[in-house]
Amino acid sequence: MKLSLSVRIAESLSKTELFIPFAQIVSIAAEAGYEAICIRASAGGVNTSNDELKQMRDCVQQAGLRVSMVTADFHVPLNNEHGPESLQNIGPTLDVAELLDCDLVRVCLKNRADISHARGAADQAADRGLRLAHQCHTSSLFEEVEPMLEVLHEIDRPNFGIIYEPANLMVCGQPYDESTLRALKPFLLNAYVQNHLLDPSGPDWLNTYCRGEVQFHHLNLWEEGGVDFASVFAGLQAIQYDGYFTIHQAQGIENVGGAKRFAQRCVEWQREQVKNQ
Repeated sequence: MKLSLSVRIAESLSKTELFIPFAQIVSIAAEAGYEAICIRASAGGVNTSNDELKQMRDCVQQAGLRVSMVTADFHVPLNNEHGPESLQNIGPTLDVAELLDCDLVRVCLKNRADISHARGAADQAADRGLRLAHQCHTSSLFEEVEPMLEVLHEIDRPNFGIIYEPANLMVCGQPYDESTLRALKPFLLNAYVQNHLLDPSGPDWLNTYCRGEVQFHHLNLWEEGGVDFASVFAGLQAIQYDGYFTIHQAQGIENVGGAKRFAQRCVEWQREQVKNQ
């Protein structure tokens, strides 16, 4: 597995801006031993000038890193009703990916009407040697394992796949162990990790199509009681996953020192998990 750090660790609650300059997040990732950066619209996307995107690409490459994935539109991570609209005009999003020298783009599907648009967007991406992926995500067509497999087969494009994310699968009451990973393997393009502790009285919540509102606590990746990461790593090893493994925590870190400590602790945690398999 190749370790990637998402800019989400230093992202505002609105998901539209970063607390720490992008260049500093890149430097933190490189120093901590990551191989890639996962870029979201809070750092740069369809509303960013080409010159700025090229500067971001150069910053990443000069640090010896790659861009593991691009989420170019604010509405996609917000997972709102506008999230799927980029599928109907995917060109600007693909332009961002190319300017950042990345071949993987995250997209959003909320309803069955979005499936035909996903096919068209995937065809345009294929013409440019790019891939599209949808995260296992609440309030989307990719909440539950069997239904998401049906959607993937219905889209039926070799460059359209899935981002495995065990915390969201857990929130939706789905298995996220080896059996799920084997089912998703033909479509698996990326892996995200964050950690939640389910609690009906928890302070945080997510809406789901399949279970309604689900409450939880945010946990650090290394804290017990949330996602069973021993099972996650065992499953990834069992299917011989060798793609990007992205730290996707919503930490909201506002200072460089805190980001450095968190990024390094996540590297140590990931290495420990791999060693224990």
